[in-house]
Amino acid sequence: MKVETQIRGSNPLRSRNRNRQAVLGSIQAAGTMGRAEIGRSLGLTTQAASNIIAELLADGLIEEKGTRVSGRGLPAVLYGLNPKGAYAFGVEIRPDAIFTALVDLSGAQISTQRTALEDNSPTAVCDHVLRLRDTMIASSPISLDAILGSGIVMPGPFGDTGLSGRSSDLKGWENTDAQSLFKETLGGVVELSNDANAAALSESLTGVAQGIGCYAFLYFGRGLGLGIVQDGRLVSGAFGNAGEVGHIPFPGPNGPAPLESLLSRDSIQTYIGSKGPIDLDGISELFSTQDQRLADWLERAANALGHAVLTLENLLDPQTIILGGAMPPELIDHLISNCPLPSASIANRNDNLLPRLQRGTCGRLTATLGAASLVLHSAFTPITVS
Repeated sequence: MKVETQIRGSNPLRSRNRNRQAVLGSIQAAGTMGRAEIGRSLGLTTQAASNIIAELLADGLIEEKGTRVSGRGLPAVLYGLNPKGAYAFGVEIRPDAIFTALVDLSGAQISTQRTALEDNSPTAVCDHVLRLRDTMIASSPISLDAILGSGIVMPGPFGDTGLSGRSSDLKGWENTDAQSLFKETLGGVVELSNDANAAALSESLTGVAQGIGCYAFLYFGRGLGLGIVQDGRLVSGAFGNAGEVGHIPFPGPNGPAPLESLLSRDSIQTYIGSKGPIDLDGISELFSTQDQRLADWLERAANALGHAVLTLENLLDPQTIILGGAMPPELIDHLISNCPLPSASIANRNDNLLPRLQRGTCGRLTATLGAASLVLHSAFTPITVS
């Protein structure tokens, strides 16, 4: 069974596909729903809702989840996602490693894997990804036919831009049509995004952002990225590069500096004078031993975060800003606790029950799981056709 999430064809076919996605997304968001409730919430006739539910049941994407008594008449049958009805394959490509994940329809992990990467050229990466997908599927009870699609996450920016070559991220991909290349390699549905956007979606499907329609996600990779969600949808920009916040100049001790030079994993390495990369366990060790160099970095980083918060809140008006990614959770908690939240912000209000800053809950693999979430998000979200 395969669900094609982007149908191009006649208007009736597109309409039917959008309705399927809308029904599936409504059930996913609510947990369980009855037939009449689905029809009312989406403005569908009872017959249309019944037909779509029958299709989704036949495809194994939903299942009956008991009944609910409401007023007179027969109890309403409730429908919920069938987690084992379909799966998604997620890939996070870093300069020195590939992280892969298989998740079920609910976003729960089936398996994850890290593979060292010595050659990160387009051809070598595609060969690795194809082999990893086939190996992971072969070692699981899942068939390739049950895979909805593949989500690919790469560091931005995409394309040959004014920022190309200014970071330590993937080189040689600037003039490569990555989506077409991966689609040719993997077949089926391929969703491509940067790591921050994918991480933001991961939190929306299985993390702290569930039920939140408008938020910003500050993502710690080696640098710093931003995922923007508005009305439950990613804001990607014209070329998929929205959220390159790490390159925005912010006040530093020696004058304006890119934000990620003050607030990122690489900036920790630079600040403490480490000769080699510091992994998350190394940063946790420095934090637990109250290393003075890290303490000084934290003070500077918290101030930089305060400036970033002021900009993001007044520019985007989010319900909350979430911090997460490849950074120890205790360090993120420290930054949040010590960030000087600006008073001159539209987010400084009394009628928002959410905290202005909070830590994500998807952990170190949030971008990898987010890659798979790109596929699920596409399956749950109707395509907007102008």
